[in-house]
Amino acid sequence: MGLYDFTFYDLIIRNAVCFKGNDAWFEADENRTLTFLQYKEKVDYLACGLQKSGIKKGDRIGVVGKNSLEYFLLYGAAAALGAIMLPNNWRLSAEEVGFNLNDCEPKLVFADKEFQELVQGLKAKLPSVENFYNLSPEGGSFLAFDSLMDNPGDFDQTDVSSDDGFVIIHTAAVAGRPRGALLCHGNVVCADMHFDYLFNVIPEDVHLNLLPLFHIAGLIMATTSFHAGALNVNMSKFDATRAVELIEEKKVSMLFTFSPILSSILEQNEKTGKGIKSLRLSAGLDTPETIEKYQQLTGGTFYSIYGQTETTCVATYGAYNDRPGSAGKMLPLTLLRLVDDYDHPVPAGQVGEITVKGPMVFKGYWNLSEDNEYTFRNGWHHSGDLGRFDEDGFLWYAGRKAEKELIKPGGENVYPAEVEKAIMEHPAIEKTVVFGVPDPKWKEGIKAVCQLKEGQSLEPKELIEFVGSRIARYKKPQYVEFITDFPLLEDGSADRAKIKELYGGEQ
Repeated sequence: MGLYDFTFYDLIIRNAVCFKGNDAWFEADENRTLTFLQYKEKVDYLACGLQKSGIKKGDRIGVVGKNSLEYFLLYGAAAALGAIMLPNNWRLSAEEVGFNLNDCEPKLVFADKEFQELVQGLKAKLPSVENFYNLSPEGGSFLAFDSLMDNPGDFDQTDVSSDDGFVIIHTAAVAGRPRGALLCHGNVVCADMHFDYLFNVIPEDVHLNLLPLFHIAGLIMATTSFHAGALNVNMSKFDATRAVELIEEKKVSMLFTFSPILSSILEQNEKTGKGIKSLRLSAGLDTPETIEKYQQLTGGTFYSIYGQTETTCVATYGAYNDRPGSAGKMLPLTLLRLVDDYDHPVPAGQVGEITVKGPMVFKGYWNLSEDNEYTFRNGWHHSGDLGRFDEDGFLWYAGRKAEKELIKPGGENVYPAEVEKAIMEHPAIEKTVVFGVPDPKWKEGIKAVCQLKEGQSLEPKELIEFVGSRIARYKKPQYVEFITDFPLLEDGSADRAKIKELYGGEQ
């Protein structure tokens, strides 16, 4: 570690001094609380245990599990050793989890008891994995987590820099395969500082940690709160009833949400009458109706954002009321430029691809050098997203480039090509086009327009369940429409623009 480096483990050491007696983590499911000093002590035990198990700098540690103290301890211990966390979306299919793990060749895998059967079935496809561990103390068929904690905690210090890898988060499948976005310590620390500054986070704040730690927003909000000396109140999985109870009980002051999380909290609040006025800020993506209702009921502020995993969560930010509908302005240490197809900057008011530079831009896609050359061409990260600046510098999101068309139901990333591939595996389907449509619950829903093979019949519900059995269920279409006159281009391919024009209205 150099004179000018600052890693996530450095932050842990710093907070154990600055906030040592303050509560750092409350495990809502088990009523467990850890102070910042106790968190560092447990991280040191775990780092020592991992080191004795063979983990070295650069090794990957796979995780398949829900939010927990042990999960967050793994982030800290990996940071101490210079290892790289490889969190997995537990809602994915076994095939998808297997691909993401094998793609990055982890040395160890940790899994919750409920996912161990899934992971057990993947063992033959994971030759790099030397041992499998239970993620939580409740047990399971894998090695005990606590076996890694039974030591003096005096691990050998590793030379870790700000530029070294910290976490790999797989993005949605482009061209049929997910890509592992590598984030370094400097990326995460910079994101923390941006949020702490812009949200004015102080040690008295309380964050409701309800987004999963495999999601960039869930991870960064947890580290942001930790960085400021605030308390993380952890939920293993979102439940509106329990969320409202925790907001009242712990005086939760901030959270990050995607539709329909916030609307569920507001509905539950109205049913129970529990107090949620401590909630001074909420950030993320939601409908204007939900945002305005939240601000009216709590008096808090909603912050709109634009970002992606590759920009360590956020690149622009702004209070919703500053310019309703926009994604705010550039962060202090982030530069955005909108460009045309030839990488020429476009003027205010004109739509262009969003390109980004600054210390929050990720290190690149794991083992995909050609993709990285293309993404980072001309010294900018090319997001694949479209937007326009107004005259005051507010960014207005304008969708995805055709090459990277994306649907975002409830904040998740779903590429149409992946869903279309699953649909075409059904023997009754001749052609299909998948795209996003306005949805009252998820803000954006997934719709499939299909043509059946001659003589075939199929109910929409049957196709939806068929897709849900092959890929993660959140990727299955919510809407299916069968048509006989399927618009085609001159080359015989689907006329996507025409199909979206005809069938892409509000459902």
